Amino acid sequence: MSDIHWMTATELVASYRRKDLSPVDVAEYLLGRIDALDAKINAMCLIDAEATLAQARASEERWMVGEPQGLLDGVPVAIKDLVVSKGWPTMRGSKTVDPNQPAEHDAPSVARLREHGAVFIGKTTTPEFGWKGTNDNPLTGITRNPWNITKTPGGSSGGAGAALAAGYCPLAIGTDAGGSIRIPASFSGVFGLKPTFGRVAAWPASPFTNLAHVGPMSRTVADSALFLNVISEPDARDWYQQPFAQVDFSWSLEKGLRGAKIAFSPRLGWVERVDPEVEATVAEAAKHFAELGATVTNADPPGGDPSSFFKTLYFSSAGFLLADYPEEKLALLDPNLRAIIEESRSITRKDFQLATAERAAYGAGFKAFMRDYDFIVTPTIAVPPFNTPLVTPFDPNGTMWMEWTPFTYPFNLTQQPAASVPCGFTEAGLPIGIQIVGRHGDDARVLQAAHALEKRLNLADRHPPDM
Repeated sequence: MSDIHWMTATELVASYRRKDLSPVDVAEYLLGRIDALDAKINAMCLIDAEATLAQARASEERWMVGEPQGLLDGVPVAIKDLVVSKGWPTMRGSKTVDPNQPAEHDAPSVARLREHGAVFIGKTTTPEFGWKGTNDNPLTGITRNPWNITKTPGGSSGGAGAALAAGYCPLAIGTDAGGSIRIPASFSGVFGLKPTFGRVAAWPASPFTNLAHVGPMSRTVADSALFLNVISEPDARDWYQQPFAQVDFSWSLEKGLRGAKIAFSPRLGWVERVDPEVEATVAEAAKHFAELGATVTNADPPGGDPSSFFKTLYFSSAGFLLADYPEEKLALLDPNLRAIIEESRSITRKDFQLATAERAAYGAGFKAFMRDYDFIVTPTIAVPPFNTPLVTPFDPNGTMWMEWTPFTYPFNLTQQPAASVPCGFTEAGLPIGIQIVGRHGDDARVLQAAHALEKRLNLADRHPPDM
């Protein structure tokens, strides 16, 4: 059983069908691995072995009689600690949250997983209320990157990325309001997809409103395609969820890229600071798209730098969530999050409306640009993983995570599907990701492009050396 921790979800399902493994064997093994490793990585903020094993035993009984409950019966999944799950508190990385809160409901993604027989391995860490692109918080401390524990795994789904990279589970739920799936996917050397907004239902509604997406993270594209089949099923509690036709994202993965039109935009036309190793590695990886049959053109989308109006919208959301907290609660917050709350108080209604109008024009420009291209390809992140607990590698006292994530948050503004695929490593052995962005609703094509590149680069089986 020495390689269970690197088995994919699709491999586990096949092994259960053959009765080579049981869900109980797998759950016990992975819980033991977490117990052995997580003291130094700190990716998990909640482990409930009794509940996990009860789910595994129920799954084993179903497999023994040849009646699996769904697509992921017996597959271990980690749940980000911003996503509510029945029976477990959702602490959001904050000392301000009551640990004795009622835990009576599943978020839509968790409900779909439960219906499909998944085994919940635990909850993963996040920065406080998911506010930044690194992964430490006042409640559970610092989460570390399995590739180098002095580095951040990225955030805000950093616990999820670290758990996948460390071999704790094959699947993890992520959320993304400015890059929070793609940042840790890049930094942790795994795959992550921010689906088209409205593809995956979310409830309760995120304070970051229609910037925020729920999506799959995994070590392979095929696993995320299978995962998306489950979590994209409808849920009436999210009025933002779009009535997309239900498709099998796994069915067409091998379609490939022949005839696709790609805009390669290494700096989006405005990004000034990109690490040379990142830029060179991404440019080299992008060459493979032409070899896979796509037409690749160097082209930048319109609109320029959106950081000012993204910041207004993002800070307004944070202020809406927390500004009315009493002083005794505000004093418990991450000081940098507290500073954002204070800055949000100066944002006027007119500022917000202007930012909303600028966003609309920006999104319309991208939509027009995508009439000529199937995909935009960029670096995922402008820098490789850096030392934790810094918020930015550019300034030891810096507080702005957006400085080094200029390629992610534009696509929260436009709501397009965007994925991060591992594409190489720095000389120091740290992962680098390449971002593939598709047209609205074209999540299947993004997965196809990511799968083609993944097979070409052959990096999915490369894992942290000490794991």
